Parts: sequence; structure tokens; C-alpha cells
Amino acid sequence: MGVGLSVLIGLKAAVLFFFFANLRRLGFTLLSIPFLYASLVSMLVSLASHPSVDLPMLLGKNPDGSFPIWSIIMFSPYLYFVRFFSALRRLLSGEAPYSEICEGLYVGGWPSSPDKLPPDDPAIVDCTCELPRRPEFSGHSYLCVPTWDTRAPQPAAIESAVKWACRKRDQKRPVLVHCAYGHGRSVAVMCALLVALGVAEDWKNAEKLIREKRPYIRMNALHRRALEEWSKHRLSPSQKNG
Repeated sequence: MGVGLSVLIGLKAAVLFFFFANLRRLGFTLLSIPFLYASLVSMLVSLASHPSVDLPMLLGKNPDGSFPIWSIIMFSPYLYFVRFFSALRRLLSGEAPYSEICEGLYVGGWPSSPDKLPPDDPAIVDCTCELPRRPEFSGHSYLCVPTWDTRAPQPAAIESAVKWACRKRDQKRPVLVHCAYGHGRSVAVMCALLVALGVAEDWKNAEKLIREKRPYIRMNALHRRALEEWSKHRLSPSQKNG
């Protein structure tokens, strides 16, 4: 699972280059150019998302969840591919867009429309680097923790997200933690949040609690390693009791 995204996008790059090469060989040079461009973009994403590189800032997602024009132009083959793939996969799976883990705490997939958002004006922790914040949600409290799909936020980023979400809970605000599908990145952050709020004793028990509410979660070794590091450097008796 560690190199899942890199392999998938790398294969996509190879397929696109195959189409480019064959179209050019057949004399369709102009038609082949978009395939070459999409192939190069996919290869760049494949390299940047490899665990040894892990550079989500490549896509340029802003702290407010928007993408700059240069990013939309440069990475459009990837950005629009993941939006289409995400919508299609969620449609076919039939899974709920979000699940309430305990009162006021939700974990889920990318809220692509208002009906995919929990009620009562939730604060949003966005764990994606590839999906935009919808303009309709500009009035919601928002924190971006940009992370590649199948990768884990750094322990320091998990800690920042947890502190931010805890402040929102102190204000009696519901909190939605989301990634693309609500299976990996967002679950890792939610595990830490449940521990920090005293709902779960440790992240392993938190994962079990989340699985009861959202059965198809699947954290990988990178998520678990990040949570172990977060636990070692962050937890204290007062925070556990809190």
C-alpha cells in the first residue's frame, strides 16, 4: 500500500505515453500532443507522491482550499481526473458521504456538494492536496492539511489539526474530517482527535471505534506509523484526561 498512488499514476503515465507514441507513429502528431502532456504531468505526480519524496505542495493548493490558476492549467489532467474518478467511485460504492463517529464528530469523503456536508455548520478539516474546497463552503471554518492519497499527514500536521479541531469542539461546533473517500488520511487524523478528546484510550482503539461506524476504512502502514510517532511525541496524562 505504501507506493499505491505512485504506481497507479505511473501506470497511467505509461498508458498515456503509449497512446502518444502510437498516434504520432500513425501521423496524428497534433492529436498526440495532449497525450504527451498528460503523460508528463502524471509522471511528475507519480514521483512527487512517492513516499521517499512526499511533496504535496507540488499541486499548489492554497490554505483556503483553492488552487491557483497556474496549478489548474499545469496540472489539469491530474486534478480533473481525480475529481471524475472520485465522483464515479463514490457513486458505484453507494457508501455514505460521511459517518458520525460520536456526537459532533464526522469523518467522510470529499464534500463535493452541500448535501455531502453534515448538518449544523461544521468546521472542516480537509486532508486532501488534490481536491478543492467548494465555494459554497466559504463560510465554514476550514483547515487544510494537504496530503497525497494513500499517504499520511506528518505527525506535526496531525497535531496542528487536532489542536484546531479541539478548539472548535470547545466552541460546541461539529467537526468534519475528510479526505477523498473517508478511508485513510481523514481516519488517521480522526483517530488522533478521538484520543485527544478522551473518547478513545489510544489510536488503535480509536480505529476500532471508527470502523464500527464506517466499515470500509483502510489505514495503511504509513498512516499507522504517523500515528505512532504522533502518540510518542504528543500525548501526556493531562491531555488523556481531557
